[in-house]
Amino acid sequence: MNKTDTALKPRGNGNWKVFKSQITLQMMILPCILFLILFAYIPLAGNIIAFQDFKIMSGITGSKFVGLTHFAEMFSDPTFYLAIKNTILLSLLYLIVVFPAPLIFALLIHEIPFRRLKKIVQTTSYLPHFISFAMVASMWIILLDPKGLVNESMLLLQLIKHPIEFWTEPGLFRPLSLLISMWKEVGWGAIIFLAAITGINPELYEAAMIDGAGRIRRIISITLPNLIPLFAILFILKIGSLFTGNLDHSILLGNSFNKETSYVVEYYSLQMGLELTRYSYATAISLFQSVMSLLLVLFANWFSGKVSGNRLF
Repeated sequence: MNKTDTALKPRGNGNWKVFKSQITLQMMILPCILFLILFAYIPLAGNIIAFQDFKIMSGITGSKFVGLTHFAEMFSDPTFYLAIKNTILLSLLYLIVVFPAPLIFALLIHEIPFRRLKKIVQTTSYLPHFISFAMVASMWIILLDPKGLVNESMLLLQLIKHPIEFWTEPGLFRPLSLLISMWKEVGWGAIIFLAAITGINPELYEAAMIDGAGRIRRIISITLPNLIPLFAILFILKIGSLFTGNLDHSILLGNSFNKETSYVVEYYSLQMGLELTRYSYATAISLFQSVMSLLLVLFANWFSGKVSGNRLF
């Protein structure tokens, strides 16, 4: 048998033999597959209630089919457009400001020459990630209260004449939300980039140093090109959240005063579903979010492949 015949020979039987030889390892992943099927795929059938006038007592099979009525109502509701606008603006700001921050922070940590100082910076930057957001929100609300530490310090230094109402001013919600997100997650998000930087061949840096390249040149010519594939994959995964917003920030940091900028579509869906018991309408909102997120991920994957050659699938 020549090489051509070997290449054309079907590999199905060979794959089955490999599977049988690894049956113990394959069984280890079986619980994860079952979990995914039970809690990720089977519940998708429940989206049918987005096209029904769902009643709990009637169930899915007994509820009246209303077609696209809920979607038509959704697109005619001004509150929905407010929520969508706030969601997209917040998500875009996160992508522009918060998303690249772990990469920049990882580069800065990597350039710290003292090993002990580097470990201290890494450890302290990870800690906020492990604090529940409810506690984080309470801490920042107290800190930025009119009688809180920030206002009192600025009054003492005569930087302001009157306390700033941070949590009642709609224009301040987005910057504060970005600030809190960066403080809480940048250190944790830098871990994956630090791991990728560690995997870069050190001989490349040594050769660059011999050629006279400084720190900035080594970062631009060696570190960043090696991190582009990872950055592209994370970007593809992150862009799917453009239509989801940040429910924690909206609930815990938002209020009736800053609703103009803090009210996101997930909060809107939550209120419609749990507070007003409009389950079909809330499902229609969530289904719209899911479809838009899927389209964004597909587009980002295609665009990344065209621009950088790096695709997730």
